[in-house]
Amino acid sequence: MIGRVCGFILAFALAAFAAAGVAHAQQIVLTASSWVPPSHTLSKSQARWCEDVALATAGRVKCNILPKPVSAPPGTFEAVREGLADVSFSVHGYTPGRYLLTQIAELPFAGDSAEVTSLAYQRIHQRFLARFNEHLGLKVLAVFTHGPGQIYNIKRPVASLADLRGLKFRIGGGISTEIGKALGVTSTLQPSTEAYELLAAGAIDGVFFPAESIEAFKLEKLIKYRTDFPGGLYNTSFAFVMNLATWNRIGKTDQQAIDRLSGEHAARLFGRGWDQVDRRGTAFMQANHVQTLLAGKAFIDAVRARTASLEQKWIAEARAKGLANAEQVLREYRAEIERLQ
Repeated sequence: MIGRVCGFILAFALAAFAAAGVAHAQQIVLTASSWVPPSHTLSKSQARWCEDVALATAGRVKCNILPKPVSAPPGTFEAVREGLADVSFSVHGYTPGRYLLTQIAELPFAGDSAEVTSLAYQRIHQRFLARFNEHLGLKVLAVFTHGPGQIYNIKRPVASLADLRGLKFRIGGGISTEIGKALGVTSTLQPSTEAYELLAAGAIDGVFFPAESIEAFKLEKLIKYRTDFPGGLYNTSFAFVMNLATWNRIGKTDQQAIDRLSGEHAARLFGRGWDQVDRRGTAFMQANHVQTLLAGKAFIDAVRARTASLEQKWIAEARAKGLANAEQVLREYRAEIERLQ
C-alpha cells in the first residue's frame, strides 16, 4: 500500500514538474525593435500587433519593445536574422540588390491607399513570391507598403521633367532609385531618418516621400513644394519579420494564433495606420503652407513614358529568378488593387 502511495506521489510530482516545464517553455518574450520614433505609425502598428499577440496567446507570447533600435535601418533585417532583435520591420530597398521580387510593389502609379496596396501585396507575396525565400533565415510575418510616394522640394514648383533638372533628392532605394534615374534627377540613397539633416545642410533639395513623412520627420519648415501624382510616383516595399529560431521556439498553438494575426491582418494593420497619418500629413502641410501641385496629364504621360521600361525590367529579372509567369503575377497584383478599392 505504502509503495503504491509513494508511486502515486512520485508520478504526480513528475507530472507537475513536466507541466511546469511546458508552461515555462511557452513563456516567450519577443524583443521588438523600431528605427523610427515611438510616435511613428510603424512603431504604433508594431506595438498594436504585439498587444494583439499577447491577448491571443493569453500572455504566453508578449513583446518587450526596446527603447532604442538594435541597428540602423539598412541593417535591420540582418539584425533580426542574427537574433539581435526578435521582431522588427524594414525597407527592402535599403539593401540594394538583395531583394528583387519585392519590387513588384514599388512600381509607379500602384494606388492611392496604403491599406489597399498592402493587402494586395501580401496576397500576391503569399501566393507567388514567398516560395523563393528571399528572406532566408527570417519568418516573414507580413509584407506591406507605405502610402503613395510623391515629390517634395525646397526650391521650386515641379510641374514638368524640365523642372526636375539640377535638383538632388533623397530616395529610399529599390524601384524609386530607378525612377529617379529615368527622370534624370540626381539622387542619394539614405534612410528616411536622415532626411532632415540632409535638407537642413543643403546636401539635398528634396525628397521622395509619402505624405506622412513631412510631419513624422519634422520637415514642414523646410519643404515648400509638393507635386502629387495619382496613384503615386512610386511606392516602397516593407517586410515585418521575426527571427526564425525564435519562431521555432514558440509552441504550435501559439504559432497558429500568431499566424492569424500576421499575413493579411498585419498588412492591413500597417497599411490602415499609414493611410490615417497620410491624411493627417496632407492637412498638416496645408496648415504649414506647403504649396501642392497636382501633376498634369502631360507630366504624367512623360513620367509613364520614362518609367515604362521598369515594368519590363522587373518581369525579365523575375523570370530569370524562376518566376516564369511574372507578367501574369504583375497583372494579378494590379487586379487585386482594383478589387480592393
